[in-house]
Amino acid sequence: MISLAVPAIYSLTSQFPSATTHARAPSRCACACVPGRQVAEQPLASMKAEQAAAAAGETPRFRWDTFGSAPSEPQWEAIRGLSPKLPNRCRALMARLVCLPPPDQDGDEDEETLGALLVFWVKAMKPKRTDWLLVLKELTAMESPLLAEVLEHALLEDSFEANVRDYTKLIHIYGKQKLLQKAEDAFHAMKSRGLPCDQVMLTALMDMYSKAGDLTRAKEIFNEIGLLGLPMDKRVYGSMIMAYIRADMLDKAEDMISEMGDQQIVAGKEVYKALLRAYSYKGDSEGAQRVFDAIQFAGIVPDTKLCALLVNAYCLADRINEAMIVTRNMRSARITPCNKCIALILGAYEKVNRLEGALAFLTELEENGVIIGQEPSQLLAGWLRRLGVVQEVEQVLKDLAVDRKNTLEVDRKKNLASDRKIKRRRSKSKRSFASSLQRK
Repeated sequence: MISLAVPAIYSLTSQFPSATTHARAPSRCACACVPGRQVAEQPLASMKAEQAAAAAGETPRFRWDTFGSAPSEPQWEAIRGLSPKLPNRCRALMARLVCLPPPDQDGDEDEETLGALLVFWVKAMKPKRTDWLLVLKELTAMESPLLAEVLEHALLEDSFEANVRDYTKLIHIYGKQKLLQKAEDAFHAMKSRGLPCDQVMLTALMDMYSKAGDLTRAKEIFNEIGLLGLPMDKRVYGSMIMAYIRADMLDKAEDMISEMGDQQIVAGKEVYKALLRAYSYKGDSEGAQRVFDAIQFAGIVPDTKLCALLVNAYCLADRINEAMIVTRNMRSARITPCNKCIALILGAYEKVNRLEGALAFLTELEENGVIIGQEPSQLLAGWLRRLGVVQEVEQVLKDLAVDRKNTLEVDRKKNLASDRKIKRRRSKSKRSFASSLQRK
């Protein structure tokens, strides 16, 4: 039997004098006190009595407000950061969990310590499902590496009242960590308990296999959803489309989007964006244009990021004129071309060594009120430096700046003159109105 005796050396409240409150009378349960609620230190006689009991082979009383070693400063900060609405039984467990070392991949010592702590907590505190959920919520908020182990232990406890969504959450955690075997074990454990396997659970599995690059298993799960008669909604199709995209089978992904359209199911924007990005990075301008048209046909308004992906596809395919047409269409739709779009087109012009075309493009943008940002400016400066015409261009830019300053000054004077005329008209109308009243 694992001994849970911990030398009573440190007290939580001795480190938090401001957090002490009036405590209730101590109960007769196995826990002596709760962190943050006990003020006095354990007397020396009590410590000697517990040590004598341990030497005699008896199981000493477990204290929740003591630690075997001094917690570090980050651990104290984590304990202070616990929710003030956390019940005492949950706060006691969280304080001990924070001070546990992260679990090792090869050793079992930490896992046994965690398991023994949870077993004793269940026996002493008699938690309900709400208590378990509060503990899991706190572990999720602090991104604790013990979250999966605590949830896995909670699924085995009757007080947790596990359901399908709890297993889905565990599989999702293991999927993010790419622990496929543990996720499969959790799935089989759920089925062995007789819990029904629904569409959300299978979609989580399919998404996990998709991210792991296992297209075969993802297709098997997709077919299983259809055979079980479960609803084939936007999430199911989206997960399968993402699996095809990650496997570089873009034609299959397009076919599935067409299949969704036949069933009047609209794919999500993130799915379209992933497919457009795949075509863009490959330099397939025709495929990128097809997906871009499908996005608009689905009623999704393109933003600057989607337009930049289309511009990138045309630039990689050396189709600069089409890329410029995209930027013009963006201005027509009142979408300002981003610096990324401008830099991509400048890079394409530099690739074919067409400086005049690049300058004409920049002039067109400035005439339409588009401000050239830092990224395209640095790219153009580097290009001109390599050509050795920096001084000439700087002189031209200075002249343009002087002309622009003079133009702005003229515009300012015109605006002042127009404002004065408006004020005179208003004052004249006021005088005429006042004079008419006086006449009457």
